[in-house]
Amino acid sequence: MSENPTASPAPTDEASQQAPLVGIIMGSDSDWRVMHEARDVLAEFGVPAEVEVVSAHRTPEKLVSYSREARERGIRVIIAGAGGAAHLPGMVASLTTLPVVGVPVPLKYLDGMDSLLSIVQMPAGIPVATVSIGGAKNAGILAARILATGDQALAARLADYSDGLRDAVEAKNDALKQSL
Repeated sequence: MSENPTASPAPTDEASQQAPLVGIIMGSDSDWRVMHEARDVLAEFGVPAEVEVVSAHRTPEKLVSYSREARERGIRVIIAGAGGAAHLPGMVASLTTLPVVGVPVPLKYLDGMDSLLSIVQMPAGIPVATVSIGGAKNAGILAARILATGDQALAARLADYSDGLRDAVEAKNDALKQSL
């Protein structure tokens, strides 16, 4: 897995060759250490996604154009990861009617609490679904669930995933009982 969000690795699956349905954006390339989990789980479900660095503070024009043009480019959900002041998810939500999922990215100071509080405290009318600090994987799963409301095949893949989680817990429970 490439750790560089701007790198364009050769397509390795069907999802990477389709037009993206999910936009994964982050304020800095250093956020990729967390945000790659959203892309990874979406790829697992066969959901095509794009990745961009879009800084609310350093590239405000890009933020505006990305947010306003996403729908017409076929994006149906935006996952926005940000650390520190974490304005990216809320600013994106103020510029589009697409669902926005915010991922608080933990930084060196405050362990991501600043990001969490910034993202979760949106004013009325500007909703951002917010996952846990560093919860990019859950953001990807939530985006897939949103898309699955109109895609039965994706809904079935999500159900299989949930079944796998249940089976894993049962196996761990059995192993624990055997060790007692």
